[in-house]
Amino acid sequence: MTKDVLLSMKGMQFDITDESGNAEDVSVVTSAQYYNRGGKHFLLFDEVQEGTDDKLKNIIKFDDRLLEVTKRGTVNAHMVFDTGNKNLTDYNTPYGNILIGIETRKIRVDEQENRISVQVDYGLDVNYEHLSECSIHMDICPKDGAGLIMND
Repeated sequence: MTKDVLLSMKGMQFDITDESGNAEDVSVVTSAQYYNRGGKHFLLFDEVQEGTDDKLKNIIKFDDRLLEVTKRGTVNAHMVFDTGNKNLTDYNTPYGNILIGIETRKIRVDEQENRISVQVDYGLDVNYEHLSECSIHMDICPKDGAGLIMND
């Protein structure tokens, strides 16, 4: 895999109180820097905050058992997705802190020569209340776009 990559991310959130089964989803495609060190994958990228010129610095570190997301800027957080475990973290925003609980059900990493696909399924708690069931799907490919798959 090259250093300069495209990162396609799609997150889905299923509200446990919504009996219709509707899901809220967010998709983004951005350029990122990719590194592999000691069997761990690293993605570094900036995220523009909607309605401002502020940028968040993001680092995603993962392998087939653990995924960590670190955000630095107007929002600060270190979220740990650890298969079979529940982790608590403070999600610090300009409007106050939120206690987030992440109970990771599954992490699947599929590595190919010019593509890495990551699927994470987890439960999300906010202030000790179970809020929703969620999933994140990431596709990583060389920046020339070869192998990029847009998630439906």
